[in-house]
Amino acid sequence: MWRQVLLVTGLMMCMPAQAELRHYVASLDNSTWSVAKDSPVECRLEHNIPSYGTAVFKSRSGKELNMQFTLDMWMKPGRTTEAKLISRAPQWRPGVNSRTITDLTYHRYFNGEVPKQAAWTMLNELSRGMEPTFYYADWYDPSLEIAVGISSANFQSTYGKFRACLANLLPYGFDEIAFTVLNYQEGGTKLTRFSQQQLNRVQEYLSHDPDVELVLVDAYTDSYGGKTVNQRVSEQRAQSVKDILVASGIDQQRIQTSGHGKRRHVTGNALVDERQINRRVVIRITKDI
Repeated sequence: MWRQVLLVTGLMMCMPAQAELRHYVASLDNSTWSVAKDSPVECRLEHNIPSYGTAVFKSRSGKELNMQFTLDMWMKPGRTTEAKLISRAPQWRPGVNSRTITDLTYHRYFNGEVPKQAAWTMLNELSRGMEPTFYYADWYDPSLEIAVGISSANFQSTYGKFRACLANLLPYGFDEIAFTVLNYQEGGTKLTRFSQQQLNRVQEYLSHDPDVELVLVDAYTDSYGGKTVNQRVSEQRAQSVKDILVASGIDQQRIQTSGHGKRRHVTGNALVDERQINRRVVIRITKDI
């Protein structure tokens, strides 16, 4: 209990004398949590802070499990401001010690963000029934101290759903499929085994991500065969990839294909391995981040 009082008192001593404290936090009755996104490519946990904004935990698919926390404020910072994030006990848990999670800097006109490790710590503290709270001086009136609490009331059941979403995230993300090169066996439209696996990953990711804006599919051949034949083969390869992506639910109007025949080689054509590299389809994807 004394440690909790000392932490808060120490923070108050950094503020001008007689500073007023304005505390934003949801009450027991209006504390709400929701899983705003639940898909294999993104999980999003949100909490409304009355009269202030929204607390957002977000994780996207990728090689490693990541976590991002954003304090989405209705009124963005008017100047660069130092802040402190403290895990404190809510009013209904007197006598529980507080502890500092991290020090932060709010940048002008940007939402508050918390590093990955601190975001995980916040989730752990919330699961313990604690109330992670941001303290900082008001950017328009330094004599006013602001405290923004993230209530743990009604957190546990929704957190369970969020954790289930995290467990279902794909082990690769947008960065891993945004530029994909597929290679073909000699002649025809049959992919190498590895490239088929790569295409399966692209197909699976796109089937879950509605924010994809444009998919560019460019196909090329090696130098063997006539110019007209190679041009037709490259167009067939590009179209076959498009058909697969359309089957994944991507609007065909967002997929652009081009066949380049034996133009634009990336290596020589004398060796078998070189020709296989030239027989390729390049997939480039853009999305609204």
